[in-house]
Amino acid sequence: MIMLERDPTIVAPGAVRLVPRRRRISALTLFGPAFVASVAYVDPGNLATDVTGGARFGNELLWVVVLANLIAMLVQYLSAKLGIATGRNLSELCRERYRPAARIALWSQAELIIIMTDLAEVVGGALGLRILFGVPLPAGGVLTALGMLLILLVQQRGRRAFEAVVVALLSVVLLAFLYQLSQARLSVTEVLGGLSPRLSGPDAVLLACGIVGATVMPHAIYLHGGLTQQFGPGQDKAFALRMTRWDVVVALGLAGLVNIAILLGATVLRGHEGDSLITAHAALAHRLGVLAGDTFGIALLASGLAASAVGVYSGQIVMRGFLRRSIPLWLRRVVAAAPAVAILVIGVDPTKALVASQVALSFGLPFALIPLLIMTRDRKLMGKLVNRKGTALAAGAAAALIIGLNAWLVVTAVWT
Repeated sequence: MIMLERDPTIVAPGAVRLVPRRRRISALTLFGPAFVASVAYVDPGNLATDVTGGARFGNELLWVVVLANLIAMLVQYLSAKLGIATGRNLSELCRERYRPAARIALWSQAELIIIMTDLAEVVGGALGLRILFGVPLPAGGVLTALGMLLILLVQQRGRRAFEAVVVALLSVVLLAFLYQLSQARLSVTEVLGGLSPRLSGPDAVLLACGIVGATVMPHAIYLHGGLTQQFGPGQDKAFALRMTRWDVVVALGLAGLVNIAILLGATVLRGHEGDSLITAHAALAHRLGVLAGDTFGIALLASGLAASAVGVYSGQIVMRGFLRRSIPLWLRRVVAAAPAVAILVIGVDPTKALVASQVALSFGLPFALIPLLIMTRDRKLMGKLVNRKGTALAAGAAAALIIGLNAWLVVTAVWT
């Protein structure tokens, strides 16, 4: 029988290690957590919305991708700051500050949202294997889940090994889509034209909402504070926060570059029939060559592997924080992958499953985002690192925009 294990300590592989008192830790030590969290912004769900946006509307939605990325930087910065200021992550603070019933409810929805996140990653990895090697989708889902478990085992070797694997997979995705973008041969004028805010019709509005509303992932909010919370008491937290700010800007900047490259590279698909990622791959191979089609499949597989490994790890942080318990990683891997494999077995269209999973994620976002904003505005909790008025206003506006767009997406999905 598998028993829940009590876990009195939470030492995340991406967490900043404790250092001797009054010693100023190096900037290099503080880099890495944002790169792990940034995986949520280049997962197969993002890839699906960016490809659809480029194929349907060309560069029209480029400004939306840029805006979504700026909002993501702000939210992840606040999550990281919470961990540095308090030495605890969001799930731990929710456990301390909320009543048992609320705590259990928050934990339950967070676990469900993480499973929905993993559904998109397993489906994306299966699609990558189908594109590259012709592997049937159900078998591809199983192989993807096994590959993710191997990545998670690297976690046992420490923070740097885990981060290295994640950064390597992100690099594969970035290089793949930069290659596709180079083959698209867009002019500078065309690229810059996409930065002018405009939406040509209801379909463009809906897809723009999808890009922004599905960008900030609840599990990434829980995760980032867990990766920075080990900064020890008595240390130079202001210095840690400055370096973390750079970590977020660089990591999320690269994630934004990936999304920009995906959307612009997909502009060559304007006019092709079908919205699925498989038809997008076929069209890319036809218009840009076989190598471009193969890099699309490689990027899809790499993004699925990286994002799902991080998603499962986020689940560990959430359970430890809310319940002070943990379960073996292999068991969490099986539980998280089972719904995705089941969907592939019964023959649900994988691209539609990706889109549906992004809509489902919207339900969990307010339950992570609102407590984050409340806590980072609490001077007693945050001390000198409390949000300034400008930061609080910007974060509140971003939260209202994201939550409003997610709610609108859910309503649209229900009534159409």
